[in-house]
Amino acid sequence: MVDSADLKQAGLKTTLPRLRVLSILENSKIRHLSAEDVYKELLNEEDSVGLATVYRVLTQFEDAGLVIRHHFEGDRSVFELNDEDHHDHMICDQCGKVTEFVDRRIESLQEKVAEDHGFSLQDHSLTLYGICARCQNSRLPK
Repeated sequence: MVDSADLKQAGLKTTLPRLRVLSILENSKIRHLSAEDVYKELLNEEDSVGLATVYRVLTQFEDAGLVIRHHFEGDRSVFELNDEDHHDHMICDQCGKVTEFVDRRIESLQEKVAEDHGFSLQDHSLTLYGICARCQNSRLPK
């Protein structure tokens, strides 16, 4: 089970639902999970944590800075652990695959644009939407 130090450091009491949700986020092969994804995994593990509790825990984690919420697909939120390493995202419009990337040139350009406008940049997010290589290849005539 996950060490409770992360929760205590964030000012949250160590409870079984919080530990279970944190464990799923940390151990999942998929980095961006919806509340429903977390709930389904809990069901697979025969855990009795309800969907409302999962939503509440994820919101508490977001408020505490443990996770970052993204709205990649309209109204659907996904969560990823906040590892404090900045990265941007590319989303496939067909299969929903999320690809993380870091490009120092893009970061520098964004910082320069902010500076040129007298803007003190605190944070930013960049999400690119398109069709991934796998989906493009599957549309090619055979």
